[in-house]
Amino acid sequence: MGLLDGRVGIITGAAMGIGAATARTLAKEGARLVLTDLDDKAGAAVAEEVGGIYLHHDVTDEDTWPSVAAAAEKLGRLDIVVANAGIGIMGNAIDMSLKDWRRQMAINVDGVFLTVKYCIPVMRRFGHGGSIIMLSSVAGLRGSAGLAGYSATKGAVRLFAKSMALECAQAHDGIRVNSVHPGIIATPIWTKIPVGQNRPIDPYAMAPASVPMGKAGEPEEIANGILFLASDLSSHMTGSELVIDGGMTAGRITRLGSQD
Repeated sequence: MGLLDGRVGIITGAAMGIGAATARTLAKEGARLVLTDLDDKAGAAVAEEVGGIYLHHDVTDEDTWPSVAAAAEKLGRLDIVVANAGIGIMGNAIDMSLKDWRRQMAINVDGVFLTVKYCIPVMRRFGHGGSIIMLSSVAGLRGSAGLAGYSATKGAVRLFAKSMALECAQAHDGIRVNSVHPGIIATPIWTKIPVGQNRPIDPYAMAPASVPMGKAGEPEEIANGILFLASDLSSHMTGSELVIDGGMTAGRITRLGSQD
């Protein structure tokens, strides 16, 4: 018996990284899944691997959301929603264009808003309760120079999750809402953030200086946390933050050199 046998979920941004790892992890535990992304080739491959449904989907396009929710309805219920789609744009705030600010805000915040706007009514119609997991970041817990715009979006997701948790609790609908806060995780998002002379960031090289545990995390480690929140193992958790960051938000440590 899997932890999620008989349950149906939606995962946005499921083509690669944390989204793809989450799809594999939840499917292994018995969930039937609707996966969405803009990368059709990679997304369809993940869906085929896990036996799920793939839909081309821009999370900021409200007109497409009813068809995504309907795909889950056709599977007979909706228990799990993972709002994972997101982007990161690095740069000082005063140098950032308004276009980039709005694009990042649209995907990272508007996309999460539309996720719950269209998924919660479906979850309520079936009456099984369920779990909504919103992907925030350690950047949503603390400030970071050069990531002001990204931090603003992830901080918004953090408090939106708490407010939605309270709205669902007030409605007695059995839906729990929590946020997940990854640290430096080895996903393709880093290769899409140019720095210096257009060189991508290497999370494995960056992590030893920033992560107390001394290494970057892997997508599967975040997926395991999402599995916990999606399952009944976290049945008394709502409005909470699950931080998976190798100790980054705990503080800093001094690495001592080897002694002879």
